[in-house]
Amino acid sequence: MSIEASRQFKPNLVLVNRRKAAGWDSRKRAARELHRLGLQHGIRETPTVEAIEKAMYRHETGRVAVTDPIYRQLYCLAYGAKPHDLFGELTRGGEERPHFSVRSHKFVPAFVGAEAAALLRDDAGCVPAEGQWYPCDSAAVEHPEGDCALYVWPCGSAVFHLVESLQMSSIAALAAWRKVSYGDNIKWASDYLSRIVPDVDDAGLYVLGTHWLIEPAWPAELVEPALRIMSTPSVLLHRDRPMDDEHLAHAELIEQSLLAEAYDHGGIESFGVRGISSGYASWSGVVYHPIAPERALTEAELVACELAVQSMWAFTDAITRRIEQGHDPEVPHEYGWRYLRGVRSRLTTSRPRETGQHQAMRRVILRTSDLLPALEQAIETLHDTDRG
Repeated sequence: MSIEASRQFKPNLVLVNRRKAAGWDSRKRAARELHRLGLQHGIRETPTVEAIEKAMYRHETGRVAVTDPIYRQLYCLAYGAKPHDLFGELTRGGEERPHFSVRSHKFVPAFVGAEAAALLRDDAGCVPAEGQWYPCDSAAVEHPEGDCALYVWPCGSAVFHLVESLQMSSIAALAAWRKVSYGDNIKWASDYLSRIVPDVDDAGLYVLGTHWLIEPAWPAELVEPALRIMSTPSVLLHRDRPMDDEHLAHAELIEQSLLAEAYDHGGIESFGVRGISSGYASWSGVVYHPIAPERALTEAELVACELAVQSMWAFTDAITRRIEQGHDPEVPHEYGWRYLRGVRSRLTTSRPRETGQHQAMRRVILRTSDLLPALEQAIETLHDTDRG
């Protein structure tokens, strides 16, 4: 038995399924087509049909990654795809892939109104929450997946904060888990709120994910691009495709390609400090890795920032949706434009003892969440309608 035959390999299902989708059930037929395309496009040193068939076997079975520029070009031509859709370094199934450790913080905000907020506080047995940016109450609530706390603001905002400790073999696996679990989290939050608030608006529910990276699994030069991918994990997934093994295999290929390209884009902003921490925020989520924990931001500081931002996102979103339906917002006097003006000041004004790291975190998360425009509009609307 050869050494190669004794190993277990991870098939490249993306290439296999692309070939079959093109109507080429056999590699020999596909090899003839790739050879024809190579000659048609003037690709020098186009391999023979026999050489292409052998290479396809090795590529599709995962024995080797597709690194030869000629084969990369031929596959892209044949399948009408871009390189990041097809290629990446495949891990052999017989080898142990290193895992990274991360603590997932999920925030599920809802706006229920001031009266319902009081009912929620009483039902959950909330007490004044410590360390928050503006007064609210909180209580631990039971959740089947992890530790969960409910935070309630007197203005009518409520935020569930769910914490789960994870070990993942790839960012693609984290993205898949995130996509599947978010739907479950929203349903759970809706069911919880419906016990107390029968007319809760499910349309306003969403999940904002923040990941606290404890132990990375990548070489030092890949940690930063890995964190940037983690802040925008949906970049690895298809929007409307079922979350199955083939989808995950494709996502892992894209992940490896993006890591190799030092992935970045304009919607991601950094708030890390060289040698102390790495932190990134985007519209999709936030990720933070304390390199020197005793000098970096604390987990509680990051959580408090997100709770403050997400609670006001829920409040201002409810006002916006009310306006867009052609109605004036219905807000109690004590939580009108003056209340929101005070919130805006707390969110945007530096504190005397605030560290530079904390200031950077606050500003970056505010910008990437796009909260301030919504807050400004809510203040203006409430002022104009004299609800404050």
